[in-house]
Amino acid sequence: MRALALLAAAAFAWGQNDIVWNLEPTKENPRNSEGAFVTLKSGRVLFLYTQFYGGARDESPARIVSIASDDGGKTWTSKPEVVAENDAGANIMSVSLLRLKSGKLALFYLVKNSWIELYPVLRYSTDEARTWSAPKRIIPAPGYFVLNNDRVVQLSSGRLIVPVAFHRAKGTAGETVKSYDPRCIALWYYSDDEGETWAEADDWWAPPGRSRSGLQEPGVVELADGNLFSWVRTDMGAQLGMRSWDRGKTWSAPTPTEMRSPLSPASIKRLPGSADLLALFNDHSGRFPFVERKRTPLVAAISSDGGATWPHRRLLEGDPDGWYCYTAIEYVGDFALLAYCAGDSKVGGLNRLRIRRVSLDWLRGGSAR
Repeated sequence: MRALALLAAAAFAWGQNDIVWNLEPTKENPRNSEGAFVTLKSGRVLFLYTQFYGGARDESPARIVSIASDDGGKTWTSKPEVVAENDAGANIMSVSLLRLKSGKLALFYLVKNSWIELYPVLRYSTDEARTWSAPKRIIPAPGYFVLNNDRVVQLSSGRLIVPVAFHRAKGTAGETVKSYDPRCIALWYYSDDEGETWAEADDWWAPPGRSRSGLQEPGVVELADGNLFSWVRTDMGAQLGMRSWDRGKTWSAPTPTEMRSPLSPASIKRLPGSADLLALFNDHSGRFPFVERKRTPLVAAISSDGGATWPHRRLLEGDPDGWYCYTAIEYVGDFALLAYCAGDSKVGGLNRLRIRRVSLDWLRGGSAR
């Protein structure tokens, strides 16, 4: 415990790595969780997230709300504004935001009607997020399709990639979590007309060995050479990785990565103006103290070889009672804004929401170990 506290204290330098916003759960909103950022043409930064009401479970009612910053993420508006009200059987949640090459904004989120029906939708804004078009379903097939927050990407070619995990149904819509199978497959959808039409990739993948989780909560990033790297969380001791050399139409088989972690999602984005990748994940490699099967610590890692190795790592959160996951990343000037669930045993793992503002110099300062 003492070693972990010392590591946490040494990690932070004033003005280089600061918590700038912390949202505690309340009786009215017992859970505030995963979201995504977008920067408007005015320079204002919006953060949209899931606001639960009437409960904190995954099936509890929830809407999409937003806060804003006009100073590069240093301070945030105190009262959230409703972006999308809940019109689903259970909730709407898990936001991704993109500035499309056409200039429009794209808003993706999940519509959950039951434990056997979950699917992503897309909405557009042509007036800088003041209004949004009607939701448009991306996947017409019935089923339970999980799209994590801050996951959709637009490639340099203009193609959109939506990575999802598909869970088969085991029961009926009226049942609880028993009606879906946690063992899922990873698959990808792509669009070459900014979301007007969608196609499914030729490949989907299941885990390469016995697993109780399958390949959950995939993400994707475009590398500097134009190829794609995708990753998934598993119960196999590490994030598994897959690659595409044809802009997401086909994918290589999943193999273990250097990102040793519990069953918890990772986030990866290219650093601005660089080929380097930034990853945020719960590092259980032993480089920092960790607790078995818990989503702590939260570590930032940098790869200079397309995700093959991650030698540079920095500690972001190290509380052994913490629960850090579902991150979002936005670059603003020389800083990265990182939003994530930052719960613990007192408030619940997913119920507290946090934004951290970290300088790119600080992130790059991690030494190879």
